[in-house]
Amino acid sequence: MSDIVRRDPRKEWIARNRLHPQHLDVLSELGQGAASEWLGPAGIVRKNPHAVGFMGPNGIKRIDRSGVQQGAVGGSRGAASAAQSKPLVEIESPAFLVTVVPDMSGGRLSSHDRDLLGLARQLADADPNARGAVMAVVFGGYHREGDGELKEDSFGEAGVDRLLILDDSRFDGFAPEARLGALLAVEEAWSPRHWLVPDSKLGGADLGRRLAARLGERPATGVWQIEPDANAELGWQCLARGAAATIDIRRPLSRVALALAECAEPVDDNRYAAEAIGLPQALPSPISRIEDLGQVPVDPAGVALAEAEFILSAGNGVRDWDGFHAAAEVLGATEGASRVAVDDGFMPRDRQVGATGTWVTARVYVAVGISGAIQHLQGIQTCDKVVAINMDSGCDMIKRADLAVIADSAKVLEALVELVKQQREEQRDAA
Repeated sequence: MSDIVRRDPRKEWIARNRLHPQHLDVLSELGQGAASEWLGPAGIVRKNPHAVGFMGPNGIKRIDRSGVQQGAVGGSRGAASAAQSKPLVEIESPAFLVTVVPDMSGGRLSSHDRDLLGLARQLADADPNARGAVMAVVFGGYHREGDGELKEDSFGEAGVDRLLILDDSRFDGFAPEARLGALLAVEEAWSPRHWLVPDSKLGGADLGRRLAARLGERPATGVWQIEPDANAELGWQCLARGAAATIDIRRPLSRVALALAECAEPVDDNRYAAEAIGLPQALPSPISRIEDLGQVPVDPAGVALAEAEFILSAGNGVRDWDGFHAAAEVLGATEGASRVAVDDGFMPRDRQVGATGTWVTARVYVAVGISGAIQHLQGIQTCDKVVAINMDSGCDMIKRADLAVIADSAKVLEALVELVKQQREEQRDAA
């Protein structure tokens, strides 16, 4: 530790306070390691007990559940090479199938979908002498990019052995009867041992209950954990949330299960074949009694943070608040804020994101001028994509982000708004 810190307690305080305007200058002056180890009054080095990997007094290593370490693989290129380095598992002749129907929100696997596939792998791999395969059923052409390629290309890394893509316009939008007919065709062709569907508001909860009713099964809903049943050969028990999530119900795992998020750890150690398959016969034309009239426009400002899919969140680094509000309106984003911005009176308390505010599950979370306190990172850990705009390239939010922009947030938002307006003008002219 530098002698400057021993003689100047103020600099030590500034080095600890990431929000202080002189924080980076003092850290640079003190050198590497200044923020993690300090000399106490007795001359003993004090280590940070909150650091990832710190070994506590009970011999338990602290692991990172905040997502701070995410992105350490070096971006998408590093993530792709890391996935290719995982051992490939191929199951040629599975003893049975475990079929998963992911929500595929926005055409990509959500964290909930990946948890469900991790649960399916537990069921498929439990018996080493009779291994099963995990089959994913994906609906609709909107899962493809403009060039025809699938938006999602990591089915194998998520644990899928067989991939059935039902690419037909009849499944687009809200089409539960058409989708149910397709699942019944899958049932007739392969008779899966288990059906796993996300118990979510994105359509999985409705479709899973419809499927169970048509199959004559009593579904297990609100499942968040499974374990082998000692009283039944190759049987399973599950813990399910009941009574408005106030109690846990232990019951045998039924053939149709609707599982909650974090029901299992997502697949991480292997990659699987994700072999494309098709139905043995064409689907019959359904007679639908439901007409999808499209989505109803909703004012983003009136959407609760916990339900918002696109959040533009402001922190201590925002200086142009009028520009921030204008950007949120043009982008169609729901506004959020860090605790510092709320405490300073720039945003209302119900817009605070984090462990001390609202836990959010947005598909896209844009953090503007937010350094990334641990409470804030905990509140956004289930967001699919995090974008950080910040001047400090070493802050924790930059480390957590999937995409980082190191620049003045006011200029970035202004340029983004201009691009969106220009694109909309071009679309109107083309129409």
